[in-house]
Amino acid sequence: RNARARGMATAADGKSKRHSKPPREQQPDEGTPHSLTSATNDSLLEIDGSVMEGGGQILRITIAASCILRQSVRVTKIRAGRDKPGLRPQHLSGIQLVSQLCGGRLAGDHTGSSEVTFDPGLLVGGEFTADTHTAGSVCLLQQVALPCLLYASKSSRVILRGGTNADMAPPIDYMREVFQPMAAKFGVQVKCQLKRRGFYPKGGGEVIIETQPVTHLTPVTLVDPGTVTRVRIHSFAAGVVPLEVARGMASAAQSYVRKQLQGVAVEVTEVRETAAQACGNGSGIIAIAETTTGCLFGESANGERGVPSEETGKNVGKGLVKALRSGGCVDDYLQDQVVIFMALAKGKSAIRTGPLTLHTSTAIHIAQLITKANFTVRNVEGCTPASRCQWTE
Repeated sequence: RNARARGMATAADGKSKRHSKPPREQQPDEGTPHSLTSATNDSLLEIDGSVMEGGGQILRITIAASCILRQSVRVTKIRAGRDKPGLRPQHLSGIQLVSQLCGGRLAGDHTGSSEVTFDPGLLVGGEFTADTHTAGSVCLLQQVALPCLLYASKSSRVILRGGTNADMAPPIDYMREVFQPMAAKFGVQVKCQLKRRGFYPKGGGEVIIETQPVTHLTPVTLVDPGTVTRVRIHSFAAGVVPLEVARGMASAAQSYVRKQLQGVAVEVTEVRETAAQACGNGSGIIAIAETTTGCLFGESANGERGVPSEETGKNVGKGLVKALRSGGCVDDYLQDQVVIFMALAKGKSAIRTGPLTLHTSTAIHIAQLITKANFTVRNVEGCTPASRCQWTE
């Protein structure tokens, strides 16, 4: 399919509206990226949190872009597309962290809230802590905070506490091994240190994020997937979970990948996490593929009670191979995460993907509404119908 979007949606869309807001003491614009301006910062932008994918991603992109551009926003119908709509602990902790980063003002920030209003202040940087007090994903906290930290006036150090390997969220291993190298292509300077893993239901994990400010982000062109040069598989077990579980996952993933990608080197590590390295009981696996053009693809899973470790590992192997055969330069989990960086970068980016996920289409929609960046999505000529590769620019 071909999709083309230009400009900003209007109130007639039923998806965004602007309202006048009370005057606020004027502050300098050091925290606004040089390549972007918010011509409407004297009004309140309303975002419908139920559109398209209807999940927490809409809130994260909205609040992050709002903070960077100093555009006041109101997000309504938050996570309306979920079984438990409204703010969950990890969403609440994330937007409160962003508010701390810039000395902003939040209204409606409580668990279960379906509407929040955010009036951002000036990004400064420094040392901060965010704690979900649950197994809520610290990686989702990182997603909302990292873009903001890049435009602070000084370096920052942020401690994130909660779940590091949560369901329905990228694990910390993916963020460090796949997302972080990709973000570096945009000029993002970030260090992500895993101090302790945390699992459902207690959480208790801890990650430290250290960032350096940027004057602007660099546009990225990633259009050649290249060929696979190496696959790395890492599995772990913690608490009462025996190491044999990690070995079973890794062995099954390795076996599948070697059959499908003959001649490609596959490296495997299996680790037993100590009590100091993990809080609670859990296991997991990640498989990462590297290509000749610097592309990275990842697939991961948590161990589940009642599911054989071999089945979990094989499914991870299948997922990785599927991603490699999509024809894109990024996997489905990275697609939506790069959208805000493409929107903020000073210049034109172009990234080849497989078929866009609903998460990615939603991210593009929201990024366009707030940043005014123009995105074009089109089919790649000569791409096989099975993979339906697309450009996103």
